[in-house]
Amino acid sequence: MDLLRELDPEVYEAITAEEHRQRDDLELIASENYTSAAVMEAVGSVLTNKYAEGLPGKRYYGGCQFVDRAEQLAIDRVKQLFGAEHANVQPHSGASANQAVYFAALEIGDPVLAMDLAQGGHLTHGMKLNYSGRWFPTVGYGVDPKTERIDYDRMTTLAREHKPKLILAGASAYPRAIDFNRFAEVAREVGATFFVDMAHIAGLVAGGEHENPVPVADFVSTTTHKTLRGPRGGVVLCRKDWAKKLDSGVFPGLQGGPLMHVIAGKAVCFGEALRPEFKDYARQVVANAKVLAEELTRAGFRLVSGGTDNHLVLIDMTSKGLTGKIAESALGRAGITVNKNLIPFDARKPMDPSGIRMGTPALTTRGMREDAIRQVAAFIVEVLEAPDDAARAERVRDAIREFARDYPVPADAASVAASGRTR
Repeated sequence: MDLLRELDPEVYEAITAEEHRQRDDLELIASENYTSAAVMEAVGSVLTNKYAEGLPGKRYYGGCQFVDRAEQLAIDRVKQLFGAEHANVQPHSGASANQAVYFAALEIGDPVLAMDLAQGGHLTHGMKLNYSGRWFPTVGYGVDPKTERIDYDRMTTLAREHKPKLILAGASAYPRAIDFNRFAEVAREVGATFFVDMAHIAGLVAGGEHENPVPVADFVSTTTHKTLRGPRGGVVLCRKDWAKKLDSGVFPGLQGGPLMHVIAGKAVCFGEALRPEFKDYARQVVANAKVLAEELTRAGFRLVSGGTDNHLVLIDMTSKGLTGKIAESALGRAGITVNKNLIPFDARKPMDPSGIRMGTPALTTRGMREDAIRQVAAFIVEVLEAPDDAARAERVRDAIREFARDYPVPADAASVAASGRTR
């Protein structure tokens, strides 16, 4: 970035500082990952200069013949990846992808049944301050107080009582597999449209490590980062009967010109996810999460639901006399990035909750396997045993920097391979 360094050193310094953070620290935020160098090249390409309102072959601007190729590749690849009848790859984010589904399937005021934010859902699933909660009266289902797993019987009772126009399955802080068939049966029974937000688990679905909701759902949304390892963005898959409403919901309903450089990055990421080695990646993400759960449990931490089936663990920090905010800060000082998070039936406030959420997608992308994750867990335990010990945090941070050198981020690894150097 020589030109950027010369012309805008302040922005350059912010970017390079973040580059160092991503390289030297341990990224355990469950919704974050590293893209490949190829994805970053596509996102940083000349496609950022092109307006392309409309769809491939049906644009409102001239000169779209080449960006059409990129978008069609993204569409064809994501349909193949998940077995979908139709796909729209233009949503700028997971939130806008969800909004496009609401736009296509509902009228303002239609009732919705979705997972409660405080028990693992997402803010676009009916939070009162979000458009979803302001425009669509939403009833929240949740987890069983004893098992901390989705209470499907209660969900069924609520669906029968409230007769929602749309039932939404999916979560942002739920460590267990979701039974999409059970939701689909209830949706058919009450005459509701069935919508799945699989943003967190899309890479696991693509890799065969989680049930695929596409065959049983009317709509499926996802982000393209997280476990899919693509650029930040969104996608909606749907049955062909909904295609026209979905496409018009995205444009002109919600967006103008799509981000063609990001769509090209999505195409690259879908192509990567179609390769056999991606299944190995998804399998390792889950294996690593299970090891992390086992090690933290062995150290005396209480995990919500007792463990994990997917890529994340949700930890009740009050089991160690701490809060999520304290734990996040302590780990951050040692070079371990996590996020504080509500746990089911949390008595604390969202900005100072009882839990923290951790995930293994990013560390797995760096090449870490079970033994490395055991070392990561040891770092976590060492810090949280004395969260106010600055000297201990600094000592762990130095150890992490040395440890991380053996697990280069994809951009560093690609640079080394291209240059022929050895690390």
